[in-house]
Amino acid sequence: MAWLEITVSTAPEGIEDVAAALTAGGFSDLVLEDQTEFEDFLDQNRAYWDYIDETLQAQLQGLSQIKLYLEEEDTAARSRLEQLLARLRTGNTGRLGTLDMQVVPMAETDWEESWKDNYPPQPVGQRLVVLPYWLADTDTAGRLPVILDPGLTFGTGAHPSTQMVIELMEAVLPSNASCLDLGSGSGILSIAALRLGAATAVGVDIDPKAEDIARQNAAYNGFAAPEFTAMTGNVTADRQLMHRLQQRHYDVVLVNIVADVIISLAPVLPHFLDENSYLILSGILDSRLEEVLAALEQAGLTAIRTLAKEDWRSICAKRRIP
Repeated sequence: MAWLEITVSTAPEGIEDVAAALTAGGFSDLVLEDQTEFEDFLDQNRAYWDYIDETLQAQLQGLSQIKLYLEEEDTAARSRLEQLLARLRTGNTGRLGTLDMQVVPMAETDWEESWKDNYPPQPVGQRLVVLPYWLADTDTAGRLPVILDPGLTFGTGAHPSTQMVIELMEAVLPSNASCLDLGSGSGILSIAALRLGAATAVGVDIDPKAEDIARQNAAYNGFAAPEFTAMTGNVTADRQLMHRLQQRHYDVVLVNIVADVIISLAPVLPHFLDENSYLILSGILDSRLEEVLAALEQAGLTAIRTLAKEDWRSICAKRRIP
């Protein structure tokens, strides 16, 4: 089946009104591309990342448009779209943008399957390979499989931060270890720990959707409670969750988030550790490394090893015993 990609030029102040009119006209699955909305989203969620793809920012520079897709043979739908845009242009003072329509034919392809080509097996560390669930039966050449649904949430093994956490785990994870994964996302680090020989892993994320996703990914790998436990909450704000988690110490605590969140977590992290525990931190840009190290030192934690990959840094630390 052949498709048409249709792009409607809009303006930041009117893009939502145009999208609403298109939806009301029966056109769904719209893709909104707008520099202003993107930047507003970044500002509102700044605490959750330190790095934004500069290539993506450049692509969005000055952009405000809506994309939708129609079957090439559906001439009636295209005619309805042209009539709707003509009505919107009537009386438009520029607030809605030019409303120009660009039509680009697209090659026939299997839309439901082609996206999977972007997720080949991803070797990580010395012993693991991350596999999308549809490649679960792939020959892993002796590596231990970590099977995920990569379309559900962040954490596929491709990012340097994730790779460094796994490399550090391979170096320090004791046999039959208990692990705590704060900011667990897809559950990849908890699953990796279990694959490397941990006895239990607890994954905690502030996003309630992540709890179900991590549990599902664990199931792909044959892990369920009590081996793997998924929770939702914020350990810095939820006292009940904090109390529940610190009923025990963990052999390894994993925190792969960003510098600001790690700094805010630093005062509570020693509560999860004893003198033999390892703390592995990642998601830290090199420009923020000294700030994170200072926060750890103030919290009674000492860095024993630092890894570097591209602009990212990971830290392995231990609790300082008086």
